[in-house]
Amino acid sequence: MIRRKDFFGLKNMSSDEIRYILSTAETMKYILNHKNKKVPHLQGKSVVLLFYMASAREKLSYEMAAQHLSANVVDMTREKFGNEKLKDMGQLVDQMGADFIILRHPMAGAAEFLAEGVQASVINAGDGYNENPGQSLLDLLIIKENKRSFQGLKVAIVGDIIHSRVSRSNIWALTKLGADVRVAGPPTLMPSNLSDFDVNIFYNAKEAVKDADVIITTKVRVEDHEKNIIPSFEEYKSLFRIDENLLKYAKKDVIIMHPGPIMKDIEISSKVIDSKQCIINDHIANGVAVRMAILYILSQIGGGFNG
Repeated sequence: MIRRKDFFGLKNMSSDEIRYILSTAETMKYILNHKNKKVPHLQGKSVVLLFYMASAREKLSYEMAAQHLSANVVDMTREKFGNEKLKDMGQLVDQMGADFIILRHPMAGAAEFLAEGVQASVINAGDGYNENPGQSLLDLLIIKENKRSFQGLKVAIVGDIIHSRVSRSNIWALTKLGADVRVAGPPTLMPSNLSDFDVNIFYNAKEAVKDADVIITTKVRVEDHEKNIIPSFEEYKSLFRIDENLLKYAKKDVIIMHPGPIMKDIEISSKVIDSKQCIINDHIANGVAVRMAILYILSQIGGGFNG
């Protein structure tokens, strides 16, 4: 049993804890495949969505997950409720008797900061450039479904690493689970402290994807191009786009993943997107199952994730 009041990220979780979440998510996915998708595990509980950054996919996944578990869901986004300080908003929600606060915030460490002042369980749905553990867990669930084991699996993460909180979460988790993680991207889009991670670093995508079982590409922000962080999209495409030529270096049964939405023909070619190897659509169902698992574990008597 994992015992933590809150769920901040995967950096400080053990491999056994991560596997437990994935196992629970598989059970939730089994429930979702039934005609009646609603179960009473969170009946009488309240879930508050507190998003200071827009993400329709993230918010919808958590909202549907809570509803499938029979929880009451309240959307308290900043746009609807003004610009109250995070601490004040958290205390307000807590005093109203919320059981869960799902927070997405531009400040790294925001979820931990909020959790210090509330009784409710706080779930990190993305904090600055730190982590996005929910998105990472659904990536892990897809990999597990397709490759069975993480041990010795060659995983290439390609693209804008410095701005990708999902990549950080994936690196923490995959290395703990025994995968061989390679990271590739333009030098200007690679974190300066990447050597602190247990990964192989490349500035050439061909080297990173050589014999890869899994390729995870990231979103490239348009504003990076506008700020000259990358010279041009054409240069990025020629070096780091996932296309048919690049896939010749990977294993024949390689799977390609992307958190979405995709900049078609810049991050991934249209032909690869339409191929069976690209399993982006699996993110939708897995995203709801993973968030159901997080909420369910936190709801358990004795306090879900203790930490």
